[in-house]
Amino acid sequence: MWIQKEFSLSAKSRGFHLITGEVLNAIPELSAIECGLLHLFIKHTSASLTVNENADPTVRMDMESHFNRFVPEGAPYYKHGYEGEDDMPAHIKNALLGSSCTIPITKGKLNLGIWQGIYLCEHRNQGGSRRIIATIQGQSRAG
Repeated sequence: MWIQKEFSLSAKSRGFHLITGEVLNAIPELSAIECGLLHLFIKHTSASLTVNENADPTVRMDMESHFNRFVPEGAPYYKHGYEGEDDMPAHIKNALLGSSCTIPITKGKLNLGIWQGIYLCEHRNQGGSRRIIATIQGQSRAG
């Protein structure tokens, strides 16, 4: 069985945001899968998706702080800056973290670790809503 759908995430401030609940609400079809994979792809080059710590919000704060130091705004060697000082660093952060993640599905649920959640990594000061493509591949629970 294959299912694919596109949905929007609400606009978020710059930072690392847990979106597991938003993703699950957007794809109720997941509950019909006995065994499979969920692939998520973000249709933007200035935000990323990743899986990481879902319990302690300081992890998300530390991730934002580290990436801002690791990929600074206003580096004198950047040529691309048409959309502001946060634009080129956002593209670099996207290249480092990636535009997609794949998560196993087991018995109609995401098979994440107990302390894992899906992050939207918003790298722009005002990125707006973000479009996600969810592709589910798997065996139906009905057989």
